[in-house]
Amino acid sequence: MKKIVLTILCILMVLPLSAQRKRKAEPFPMYYTIDEKGDTIFMDTIDPVWVFPKGTRLKKGDWRRQYKMVYNFNKVYPYALAGKKMMHQVDSVIAADVTKRSQRNAYTHDVMMELFGIFGGDIKRMSISQGVMLLRLVDRECGVPPFEIIKEYRSSFSANFWQFVAKLFGQNLKKRYDPEGEDAKLEELVGIWNKGHWESFYFAVFYEYPPKTKIKRDYLKSTVASREDRRKRKEEEAELMKKSIKEAKEMLNED
Repeated sequence: MKKIVLTILCILMVLPLSAQRKRKAEPFPMYYTIDEKGDTIFMDTIDPVWVFPKGTRLKKGDWRRQYKMVYNFNKVYPYALAGKKMMHQVDSVIAADVTKRSQRNAYTHDVMMELFGIFGGDIKRMSISQGVMLLRLVDRECGVPPFEIIKEYRSSFSANFWQFVAKLFGQNLKKRYDPEGEDAKLEELVGIWNKGHWESFYFAVFYEYPPKTKIKRDYLKSTVASREDRRKRKEEEAELMKKSIKEAKEMLNED
């Protein structure tokens, strides 16, 4: 079951768990100003701090009660961001270089196979809860539900097939991201991330800095031209082979 559900995520173009290490302090220059008396005053910016008292009963809104969500978000959100960037790249290539349906199908197939190579191993190591969260975040970042992504880039048949498989496991690829309802907690985490406060927040929950999710690359090498070049080379090779066979037969007939 886990393998099938995670395969769905690979199809969605989104996409190694880093060892948990505490970040080493690195030296950095401080800003300074000189006052009217000529004295040098050093200045620095302090990140916001979340204070959760130890040894007390956790309240309903305390993020430490939802530490699994914080941990999973830290791992999967970078994949959603990478997926968003790649989706824009695919859209740009299709708009600029694709003129035929056959070109589009060939290009999106190449993209799908490339994505399997980039993210396949990482996604297979994700848990079901991480995979579900990734689906929600893909919808948020890309602006369309996973069902529509599959339908747009592959086909209606593929989208309906994966929707059927998802429903077998209690999931719905058509379900929209709801930042004010069911996904309100996820939206709060996104806000903390986007404000640049994620590391201090994560430290307040786990008392260690967050492990970094390492993605091989967040861009695609597949192009329409590369696919066309391969097709032309195959055609040229086939023509050359036919010509060689024809010449060989003519030589045999002459003998």
